Amino acid sequence: MPRDIFGNVMETDIFGRKISKKQIKREVLEENRRKGKAAEDQYRMSAAFRGVEVERSPKGHDFIERERDLWTGKVKRTTKVEVKSSSTAPLSELQKKTKKKGNYKVERINPLFY
Repeated sequence: MPRDIFGNVMETDIFGRKISKKQIKREVLEENRRKGKAAEDQYRMSAAFRGVEVERSPKGHDFIERERDLWTGKVKRTTKVEVKSSSTAPLSELQKKTKKKGNYKVERINPLFY
């Protein structure tokens, strides 16, 4: 996707041909998907380094994080984790509601490669 030096999406390609708004929207959504996937992968890696068990969640959040005791193997703490790929990405209404209940963490990660 062509961008100018300020990071804004350009509406023309390198030959000066106009790019349709539909195509621009499609490419921006694809870029957001790639960026979100990269942020989730980066979070999984950092959780593995911390020694925390992470699994995908069925609904409402991205991951369920379990911290286990080394000696007994019992679960010490379970936390629901939502991974956002930028510092400005807003939470949905369901995520805001779940966050108020507690035991919920929002991780904001800016992935290096996506």
